[in-house]
Amino acid sequence: MTQLHDIQAAVGATFDATIPVSFGNDADALEAAQNGVAICDRSHWGIIQVTGSDRIRFLHNQSTNNFERLKPGEGCDTVFVTSTARTIDLATAYVTDDSVLLIVSPNRHEYLMEWLDRYIFFADKVELADITGKIAIFSLIGSKSSELVTKLGATEIIGQPYGTHQLLNQVRIAVGSGLATPGYTLIIPTENAANIWKMLVEAGAVPMGDRIWEQLRIQQGRPVPDKELTEDYNPLEAGLLQTISFDKGCYIGQETIARLNTYKGVKQHLWGISLDASADVGSAIMVGEEKVGKLTSIVESDRGFFGLGYIRTKAGGAGLKVQVGETTGEVVDVPFLSRISG
Repeated sequence: MTQLHDIQAAVGATFDATIPVSFGNDADALEAAQNGVAICDRSHWGIIQVTGSDRIRFLHNQSTNNFERLKPGEGCDTVFVTSTARTIDLATAYVTDDSVLLIVSPNRHEYLMEWLDRYIFFADKVELADITGKIAIFSLIGSKSSELVTKLGATEIIGQPYGTHQLLNQVRIAVGSGLATPGYTLIIPTENAANIWKMLVEAGAVPMGDRIWEQLRIQQGRPVPDKELTEDYNPLEAGLLQTISFDKGCYIGQETIARLNTYKGVKQHLWGISLDASADVGSAIMVGEEKVGKLTSIVESDRGFFGLGYIRTKAGGAGLKVQVGETTGEVVDVPFLSRISG
């Protein structure tokens, strides 16, 4: 994607390897994501294509959401978990006429390719292809995203449920930005990526680097592998209730998740934490002399420091005053997460 890289560099992008970290406009990009429309290049994320006549049944049995209810043109978020329901990754799936496209975290596509391949048996009509790098992924983020989607001609998906998608001129446009902020995800052949990027920017989208994406994902509570999604936590603890079907039948990790739900056995939850100063990731979260959790992510913004962390259910939730490292903070709700009430 040299042409796309050159276009981004020409308007001030700085890169970490191939990832545009910032366009030198972080404040404007954040404002656009909140009140206008920002465009973020997520082409470094993984994308796995699943084909074969058994593809729906296979994915239905390998992750937490109900694939058998999905029709072509629909999609969902789902979590891949271990046999003991520990989290591997949060993925977004789009069902097409002849495949399922999985957008997975940047550091998970190779692992998931190997992991999924282990569960394909001799008679299964399932094929996996890692098409990371062959496809560009853009997110349009913000309240005015629909105006740009209209210019692309995808009027049919405006106002439709999350994951609804439409293919227009080789560009797949899907409802959902990847964050809690309204928006859309575009999946584009790399040879068309530069032209689409240029067109959207000229139409008013403000380029947004990965640094602001990371700030938003922490402030909104989207968990990521190696931080909030590890073998220490399950999807219910991670606040990913919206990705779990409790009536779909057996899948890897299903028994553990069902038992936790039935017997209210979720012992900790992921929360946002508004902090008075910085703290190190991994710091203990304390209430008085008692350790009640661990800080998993932190970011500094114009509103101060904000973190994510797991906190024991019995310690409390929103409004709880905590000590994190050398600073104090307050537990708050974040919009990306959903959890079992009570």
